[in-house]
Amino acid sequence: MNVPGWLLPHRITIEPYDGESAYGPLYGPPAANVPALVTETVRTVRSRDGREVTSTAQVITAPDVICPAESRLTLPSGRTTTALHIAPHTAPGLPVPGTQEVMCE
Repeated sequence: MNVPGWLLPHRITIEPYDGESAYGPLYGPPAANVPALVTETVRTVRSRDGREVTSTAQVITAPDVICPAESRLTLPSGRTTTALHIAPHTAPGLPVPGTQEVMCE
């Protein structure tokens, strides 16, 4: 079961990370108007390589949203940020919705 749409009142744009080139990071085509719940608060999290970093925004989306680490997100405030870590939240067999939490720098 996915999280109901009415619990995701914000809209964000996600440009999925697609690797590196000689000129910097490559991104896939942007997905606009992705339903999300955005909280712009400061938290300490671990990055993909295990470093302790500061996250300034946390985004909750449906579990099927494609947003690998290093993806570029545009938040409702207009601020562009980068995904540091993605955490899926599932509870198989329980009547709770699945979500995906994206920690952003």
